[in-house]
Amino acid sequence: MIPDTGPDLQQLASRLLHAVAARKWHLGTAESLTGGMLGATITTVPGASACYAGGVVSYSDQVKRNVLGVPEQLLAGYGAVSGEVAEAMARGCQSRLGVEIVLATTGVAGPASDDRGTAVGTVFIACATPDSCVTRLVHLTGDRERIRCASTRAALELGVELAEGVA
Repeated sequence: MIPDTGPDLQQLASRLLHAVAARKWHLGTAESLTGGMLGATITTVPGASACYAGGVVSYSDQVKRNVLGVPEQLLAGYGAVSGEVAEAMARGCQSRLGVEIVLATTGVAGPASDDRGTAVGTVFIACATPDSCVTRLVHLTGDRERIRCASTRAALELGVELAEGVA
């Protein structure tokens, strides 16, 4: 069961889906630290299936490589928690699912830092569209679930910005 994402997250997801549908695009997700929460939040919106194709939960580096096509040199050089990997996840998912827009999340939800010493709450969000890929670093606080929920929110907000043409 996903934590209470609240009506405001569902409203953000609805706004994203409306903007994606208005462009006649299809949406995908590539998630690591959010573990499917982003896709689950999107699918709380009635009619989401009209433009949400699906997602890949790529918690391990092996799935990032083998399913999303993230190059090993990016994982080795920058680590899974990096802007470079977030962008590669988004672009790989875009290609694999054949969609126009993808939201990707990677980061450290805690309770401890990762094997590279990346601090808990370090999160990279990427949004790939046909014309660009925007990656944002956010620093979040709180426990594991709060960081995952806040990461979901940050991804939805970035998606809305790009789908509505604001960013």
